[in-house]
Amino acid sequence: MENNDEGSRLSCFREWMSLQEQDLSELLQSLRLNNADGDDHTAELSQLVEKNIRHFQEYLCRRVSLAREDVYPYFSPTWCTSLEGSMLWAGGCRPSIFIRLVYALSGKEISSRLDEYLHGNRTGGLGELSPSQINSINSLQLKTIREEEKLSSKLASMQEEMADQPIAIIAKELAAHSEASTEAEEALKSLAVSMTSMLEEADNLRLNTLKELMSILTPVQAVDFLATGRKLHLCIHAWGRRRDQKHARH
Repeated sequence: MENNDEGSRLSCFREWMSLQEQDLSELLQSLRLNNADGDDHTAELSQLVEKNIRHFQEYLCRRVSLAREDVYPYFSPTWCTSLEGSMLWAGGCRPSIFIRLVYALSGKEISSRLDEYLHGNRTGGLGELSPSQINSINSLQLKTIREEEKLSSKLASMQEEMADQPIAIIAKELAAHSEASTEAEEALKSLAVSMTSMLEEADNLRLNTLKELMSILTPVQAVDFLATGRKLHLCIHAWGRRRDQKHARH
């Protein structure tokens, strides 16, 4: 059963990575088409954004379903590289990273296209965020960071509970390497329920932050952001694999 569970978790992750590659190809193709012919592709781009959000939501739902059987691997996933593992927060990325990426891409685009902007050429990309968009993104960032801090405090409290009764007292009374008692198993089950709830809350924050951010951006800006986000995730995974192989970790 344990091997089957591990296989299901690994399969879920691999299918998600494969889907991101497919989505990235479609996102880049749509951006090229939008930049090439000058036609209005707003409707198509909006549908593509919705499709990508749906894929993310489906992945989160699937992994939470698996986590209800055994949640702990999601806080220290063996299917991630050491590099990815070092960046994890509550089983995934920090939602505020989405917003920082928008700011980074906006600044990069302004810098690279400054001469075009000065001559009145516009692409509608992330370098052209309006004052209203910037205000909305700033507000979203503050709200997201507050929610992250709440969840971080809750996670810290859960971890501290390991030193509290009844787990610590039970461990003291048992010989080293002894099988957990019924009371210990019940305490660990209770902790697992809390950890699963934590994962769901963190995933909901990730999903809701992404949805709200997409509603602030224009369709072409949203597609540009999603394409870069997909590419970033895939690159970090590939870089991490190479480093793990170099240091003989896998």
